[in-house]
Order: sequence, then C-alpha cells, then structure tokens
Amino acid sequence: MATNPAMLDRLGLSLAVVLGALVLGVDLHLGQALFFPIFLVFLVASVGATKFGYSKKREMNLYEHERSWENVLANGLVPALAAIASPALGWGAYVGSVAAITADKFASELGVLGGQPISLLNFKPAKKGESGCISIFGTLMSLDGALIIGVTAYALMSGLDPWMILYIGLVGAAGSMADSIAGVLEERGIGTKATTNLICALVGAILGWAFLR
Repeated sequence: MATNPAMLDRLGLSLAVVLGALVLGVDLHLGQALFFPIFLVFLVASVGATKFGYSKKREMNLYEHERSWENVLANGLVPALAAIASPALGWGAYVGSVAAITADKFASELGVLGGQPISLLNFKPAKKGESGCISIFGTLMSLDGALIIGVTAYALMSGLDPWMILYIGLVGAAGSMADSIAGVLEERGIGTKATTNLICALVGAILGWAFLR
C-alpha cells in the first residue's frame, strides 16, 4: 500500500469535478455562495477524516486508499440533484444530504478508531468496519461530522436560527443511521456499499427538505 495514497481514482476524480461544477453553477445562477462552499467543506472534512488515524486503520486493514467513480456518484448524485432542484425544494434538501454523507464519512472513518460495534441484525458484537453495525463512539463521530455542515450553513446563511445547527446535525446523523440499517441488507448480499451510500444521501435530502427551512 502506498504511503501517501490517492483519494480517488482518475474516473472518480473526474466525476467529482463534474458534480462540483454543477453545484458551483447553481450557486452562480442563483447569485449566492452557499452550496459550493458547503461542498468544499465536505471534501476537506472527508479527506481529513480518511487520513486521520491512517496507521491504525492500515493495521486493521480498514484504510480505503482509493475510491472509484461508484463511490463518488453514490455520495454526490443526490446533493447535486438537490442543488439543481433547490429553487423548488429550498436549501434544506441539499444541506441535509451533504450533512448525511459527511456524517457517514465520519462514522466509518473515525468510528472504527474507538468503541465496540454491534450488529443491527442481531445486536451482537461485530467486527470494526463491518456494514450494518454501529457503536456509541461511531454515532458521536457521525453527529460531529453533520454538525460541521450545520456550522458551515449557519455561517453562510444570514438570519438562520442557531438551533438549525443542531437540526442539521440530527438530520445528518439520521441519514448515516439509515446507511447502517441498509448495511444489514448489504451484509446479506442485498445491495452494495454504493447503494447504502445512496440511501444515506437520499434520506438526508428527504429529512432536510421536510425539516430544514
């Protein structure tokens, strides 16, 4: 394994650029600086979470040194579509979806560094990094990741209720929990990591549309 591994393969990086350009285009069209800065915060936070504890995750064989276009699409498609549809949906669907994928990233990358996970299938102890499992530490990390998006949205949107930071955090954590629940099916051969990530983003978007206004 490389000592300084790439985060995305070439196709994944190209797709990330395309999705980022779409989000930036929406901001430019609407005359705002909201969606794209949040997208950048997600990217920076995700890279930081992935690289944090690199040595320990490598020892546990849990370090994903390169991610493909499927991973990028599963995480980025819903936020991009939510941004495009924001004139009709409002900002909540986009922010909720990004909060969810950030929460899931923190849960999977930082959650494995502490706590004993349990399976949501039988509530028995499980291996770290196994789909369909949660831990107290991982859940807290999930909430932390979503709160980062909440703080970012609050800083960018004038007049936003400070309580909205917490609401965004809870929406993101709920999306991450949906990912873990879908992971139970993944462990039984129904779906893949990409489909669970897609469900995570979609649940975040739906909850964000419903509760973040």
